[in-house]
Amino acid sequence: MATLKAIRRRISSVKSTQQITRAMKLVAAARLRRAQEALLAARPYHEALRRVASSTLFAERAALGAPEGASPVSLILVIASDRGLCGGYNANLIRKAEEEARRIRGAGLEPAFFAVGRKAADHFKRVKAPLAGESINNVPRLATFALARALATRALTDFRSGKIREAGMVYSQFRSALSQRPVYERLLPIVAPEADETDAAAVDRYLVEPSRTELMPVVLRRYVEASIFHALLEGEASEHGARMTAMDSATNNASEMIESLTLEMNRARQATITKELMDIVGGAEALRG
Repeated sequence: MATLKAIRRRISSVKSTQQITRAMKLVAAARLRRAQEALLAARPYHEALRRVASSTLFAERAALGAPEGASPVSLILVIASDRGLCGGYNANLIRKAEEEARRIRGAGLEPAFFAVGRKAADHFKRVKAPLAGESINNVPRLATFALARALATRALTDFRSGKIREAGMVYSQFRSALSQRPVYERLLPIVAPEADETDAAAVDRYLVEPSRTELMPVVLRRYVEASIFHALLEGEASEHGARMTAMDSATNNASEMIESLTLEMNRARQATITKELMDIVGGAEALRG
């Protein structure tokens, strides 16, 4: 059995850790609320831009494919986090990315990862996976339009130059603070939705100025930027939700550990008192005899 001093030291250590996990839970809860508000505010714009892109790009389906002679490479943007202490959030994203990489290899392409977040970058470097680039965020917020624009520019530039044949992203879809689901979304080439003759006629009635040929690159860029920004918002909310849940679980586990250690300390103290009483009684008996 451990000594009383050692047990008290462990209790003090666990209490200090519990204060940290409780504070991190409160911070994550506050950031989650802001991230949810930003995600809900951005969804109407994303859905509206998706409809505009679908209608505008419908008539230009032939121009949406990869350039002739493009390298058989598929770029995968993996949107993870810079920090840990968020349960299995990063591990689930990396597992999903590796699953998609195996699927892409089966389709005859070679996957190349672009890591967003220190955790993903460190993992791919450690396992020596093909890493096309990385982005480490030095600001608390993951979802910034500057980052979305930079990632979209990289993907579009590589796609148009023929360095890659397709591009997609793996991110965590936010459902609730307790549920986040890793998903893969294809970015390039954009596949215009199939439409019947009525839809095609409706598209032809649109008056577009400037011409569709001039407008298509602008819509394409805005669509890719908005898709990546939406994924960053989903990832940011998912990260804070996962961290809040993990810190809540850690705080509860610390409480249980403190209770267990307190019980162990009381037992040790009782054993010490009993031993001392037995020594006193034994000494008294020896003097009496």
